[in-house]
Amino acid sequence: MRNAALRRRLFKLMVSLAIYSIAAVGFAQGKSGRHRGNGDNDDEHEKQPQTGIMWINHLELLPGDSSVIMSNTTGDTATGGGNKVVEKGLQVPPGFLITGVRVCYELSNARSFIDQIRLSQVQDPPGTALVQLDDATHLVNPGPVCVDSAPTTVNPELGAVRLDLRVNFGDTSDKIVVRAVGLHLEEP
Repeated sequence: MRNAALRRRLFKLMVSLAIYSIAAVGFAQGKSGRHRGNGDNDDEHEKQPQTGIMWINHLELLPGDSSVIMSNTTGDTATGGGNKVVEKGLQVPPGFLITGVRVCYELSNARSFIDQIRLSQVQDPPGTALVQLDDATHLVNPGPVCVDSAPTTVNPELGAVRLDLRVNFGDTSDKIVVRAVGLHLEEP
């Protein structure tokens, strides 16, 4: 009987400590937030940029040419000419800027790789698209690995944005697997 009472008291103590720990973390996060609310310093009320990564559905990447998915040619030029790419139109929440791209990938052989990450923005009138990011770093690490593009600043409110990943096949038996794609976003 006495052991059961002791166990109940110990259980209540453990639950109380857990609740206290969660409340303390929540309170500490609130204190370190951008709005302190104490009015002592005007600098504390200035809005700090909010940054983060938004993962997009990489399974919606479309081949720019039928030779891209299972490449029947080598190199980074498509069968009909132009770049050998997979591409996707991007949807970004209003009020955010795109500041970079994160690509997670895996290669069956380093001779076949992603050789360009590009963001282009449709202009008004929509007859042209302006390249906003053109990172030609060759992604040759067999992986699986995630890498970030060069930094950029793209305001999606100025026109639709398209992501292109240009691929370069050294051998038609190789595979380039895109595991995930994310956008670095910043709320100015």
